[in-house]
Amino acid sequence: MSRWNKALCAMALVLAANQAWAQHSGIGRAATPAEIAAWDTDVRGDFKGLPPGSGSVSHGEVVWEAKCASCHGSFGESNQFFPPLIGGVTAEDIRTGRVAGLAKGGEQRSTVMKLSKISTLWDYINRAMPWQAPKTLTADEVYALTAYILHQGNIVPGSFVLSDKNMAEVQARLPNRNGMTRKHGLWETRGKPDVKAVACMRNCGPEPRITSQLPDHAAGSHGDLVEQYRLFGPVRMAALPVASAVPAAAPAVVSDPGRSLADKNGCLACHAPKQRTIGPALAEIASKYRGDSGAESRLVAKVRAGGQGVWGTTPMPPFQNLQEQDLRAMVQWILKAE
Repeated sequence: MSRWNKALCAMALVLAANQAWAQHSGIGRAATPAEIAAWDTDVRGDFKGLPPGSGSVSHGEVVWEAKCASCHGSFGESNQFFPPLIGGVTAEDIRTGRVAGLAKGGEQRSTVMKLSKISTLWDYINRAMPWQAPKTLTADEVYALTAYILHQGNIVPGSFVLSDKNMAEVQARLPNRNGMTRKHGLWETRGKPDVKAVACMRNCGPEPRITSQLPDHAAGSHGDLVEQYRLFGPVRMAALPVASAVPAAAPAVVSDPGRSLADKNGCLACHAPKQRTIGPALAEIASKYRGDSGAESRLVAKVRAGGQGVWGTTPMPPFQNLQEQDLRAMVQWILKAE
């Protein structure tokens, strides 16, 4: 398309937009500064948008164990359902700013291996974590969690305190800080792509035996995780068959407040009604404590404190911020499961 045709198209779009606005004038209003600020929470690579605050590695460890370890492991090693955050980085990578393991392969990619901007890590934790209650962390908690992850990757010492004042200093120590470049064909259309592959179908190893601990009804509910993460080398995550499309059932009417509270606080993500998933089924819990007059108080204390070992090795995070009446309503509903 010529430059003249492009200009005509642009003018036509502007005229169409103006006509549409004229037809619907008086509808809606301009967003207030407070409303814009509530959505404008992203942090750029140059740290614009970063709020003031700070957090130490030691504080990050406390927050991590309470809100992150159940999915990502105590040291960022993760479990079979999530890829690892830590691993694959050497002291030489920190010195050069380019992770050698990404080029030579042979291992699973972790978050710290791929991270080229520390603002990306801070921004994602701030907006999306913890997964069952996103945007509930304070700015200081996000700084602390970021510092803890960086310490586990040997990027900062255990005594380090991360803040909006020293983020640029830490950026200069990221193992893959030089891993992002515009000097390739995907950025410049006239250039040459920076990828080259040669198919190899000789001396292949035996077909891997893939298993999953998820029940049949949950297998494939999120697609093929192995394909989604595009891993190279050995992988700990389970490969799941893609489930066939099934029409979604109409949502059940929520009548019990305990059920509503359990759903709101993320309990049903790990506890299915009748089958084990990440945690025991609600029916299993109810059956174990049926007829036990002291079960309600003990389970309220257990949910508040968190723990592991009774039903398996996967830990349950503590729910220390819930009100006593809400905890009791949830436990009472669980104990009625069949």
